[in-house]
Amino acid sequence: MRHSHPTSDDLQALIDAQMSLEGPLLPILHAIQEAHGHVPEAALPLIAETLNLTPAEVHGVMSFYHDFRKAPAGRHVVKLCRAEACQSMGANALSEAVLDKLGIGWGGTTPDGRVTVEAVYCLGLCACAPAAMIGDRLIGRADAARIDAELEGAA
Repeated sequence: MRHSHPTSDDLQALIDAQMSLEGPLLPILHAIQEAHGHVPEAALPLIAETLNLTPAEVHGVMSFYHDFRKAPAGRHVVKLCRAEACQSMGANALSEAVLDKLGIGWGGTTPDGRVTVEAVYCLGLCACAPAAMIGDRLIGRADAARIDAELEGAA
């Protein structure tokens, strides 16, 4: 995944590549994010025009699905589970501690571009709640010190 500023031609090529699919909007959004690390604002009118939708309709779909980003993520993405099992085991305090330490809110990225924190709703580690994920590493029984240590160890 590259974090670049795509041209209109780059974006249009990704849009056109998905047009043979039934219901191409979500595959188009996924293709753009996979290629560029996010779905830039400039893509929305191109998608809308190609699919004969309004820009508001495209924006509505994009904002409904939390996986789509409007800006590139940090080098390290921390996903903190917000599902009920994790909440019952202290996920709210964990997320508050992590967000406070990093000085950002949900979906935010640290000013140095190092860390993005995202909310997720179940990582499948309910028996080891609260759960977190840093990059592709799952962390059960997560606490703020462990998250901090994992981030300190990450380049």
